[in-house]
Amino acid sequence: MQLRFQARGSDSPWVSEVWTCTSERVTEMTSVAGVHWGLVFWQRQGRSYAAVTGPETGPSAAPVPEGATFVGIDFAVGTSLRIVPTAALVDGGLELPDATGRFFRLAGDRWETPGPDDAEALVDRLVRAGAIVRDPLVTEVRRGGRPDVTPRTLERRFRAATGLTRGTVHQIERVTEAATRLAAAAPVADVVTGLGYFDEPHLARALRRYVGRTSKQLREGAGGAISLNLEQAADQFTS
Repeated sequence: MQLRFQARGSDSPWVSEVWTCTSERVTEMTSVAGVHWGLVFWQRQGRSYAAVTGPETGPSAAPVPEGATFVGIDFAVGTSLRIVPTAALVDGGLELPDATGRFFRLAGDRWETPGPDDAEALVDRLVRAGAIVRDPLVTEVRRGGRPDVTPRTLERRFRAATGLTRGTVHQIERVTEAATRLAAAAPVADVVTGLGYFDEPHLARALRRYVGRTSKQLREGAGGAISLNLEQAADQFTS
């Protein structure tokens, strides 16, 4: 039973990562919490599909069509579709109509279905057409800037752009990093210290809330398929 998942970063300021996935004898996986919205394209038994996915605030059981191949684009925090606020996509999404192996429809227009190597070209076209926008204030904060606005204004803008609070985004990003390190067999104590958790119970609560796995399960690869890039984790933390 395998879920072959690979991901890469991107030079585009609009994109967090581009990923591919192939399912082999997997019918369900644990989808962990995530802070990004995205576009995902998949094919199965000669049919093509496309969807918009939203940020997720907790783990959930997600069906996986056996024998399907996926290409996904996760967008940077602070970006959004002009036609639908990211807040409306939290813990949900929407299927896009009339998808084929060559084209899909979004924002009333037809676009070429991308492969993993030309995802940024699609994003550039969507940005130029105004289909994807971003809040410059959120972008500045994410880059470490200190905009001259009140904390209340910043929090309101951040939540409007992302559907999440700044604190929630920080917690999810930190626990995702923790889960990735644990899956690569990092000692629990090192993860606690390295990522600023108070103690092991604090980490355990975060894992339960956002990942749906224990430290032991992650280190042993138990619990079934999960939406973490475990191959990349092994390369990063064991090299």
